[in-house]
Formats: sequence, structure tokens, C-alpha cells
Amino acid sequence: MTLEEFNALSESEAMGLLRPLVTISAWAKTVCAARPFASLEQALMVAEQAAQAWQPQDITQALAAHPRIGERAAGGSKEAQLSRGEQATLNLSQQQSIDALQQGNHAYEQRFGQVFLIRAKGRSAQEILDNLQRRLLNSPQEELAETAEQLRQITLLRFKECFTHD
Repeated sequence: MTLEEFNALSESEAMGLLRPLVTISAWAKTVCAARPFASLEQALMVAEQAAQAWQPQDITQALAAHPRIGERAAGGSKEAQLSRGEQATLNLSQQQSIDALQQGNHAYEQRFGQVFLIRAKGRSAQEILDNLQRRLLNSPQEELAETAEQLRQITLLRFKECFTHD
């Protein structure tokens, strides 16, 4: 989609495109309301600024839509398709990696009471495992900030990718 096509979408069409990127309605509404964008850079700046306003309850809501890292997202929803695509680059053919991610996910969920979230695109399974182990040492406040940053990265990457398939 081109930026011009995005700008021309009706509000409901634009919201339909934005909602699957992150399940935070206020973010989608802010980005949608800022149209028309003169450039992709302007659109990304608005999207990033809107993501900086996320509150802890927004993060919790968005995490509910994310599968565990290393697990295949189920279903045919746009969110599940995006997640499967982002995790497709992980080489999880080795049972050792799969087991380590499962154990790490379990330890993380026990410690923080939420799913471990990380931008998987562009990272190896080992990088993700290293980050998981490091983040287990975070305080709850540090982890909330890091989770929010990872969610922003995922969302902005997804938003940008809406415009790279012209």
C-alpha cells in the first residue's frame, strides 16, 4: 500500500488496517486521526509518538494478543499471521532451543505474570534466549519499560511494513 492510498482510506478502513498491528485502540485512533501524512517519515513519527503514550494497562492488553516466543500463533487472524511471519526467521529445528525457550517462557511468566515479549524479527533464537535470561534479572519496573519498548519496536516495524509492499 502506498502512503497516498493509506491517506485515502475511510476511517473504518484505516482502523481495520491499524488494529491488528497492536491491540491498543488509542494508538490506532491517534495515527488514523493524524492523516493525511505528507511523508512516510511523518507517519512513522506520529506512530512513534502515539506509542510513547502507552500506559501499563495498554501494554497488558496488547500482550494478551501475543503468543509465547517460539510458539506458533494459532488462528487466521491478521495478528496471528503477523506473529507467525515475525517468528519464521527463528531456527527452532533444534529441540534444545525449543526446550530452552519453553523453560525460559515458564520462568518469565512465573516471575512477571505475563508473556515474554521481544521483537523477534532480525534476531536469532540464541539472541532471544540471551535476552530472555538477561531480562529475568530485571525488576518489575525495568521489565515493564523493556516490554513497552519491545512492543513499540514490533508495532512500528509492522506499521512501516504496511507501506513496503507497493
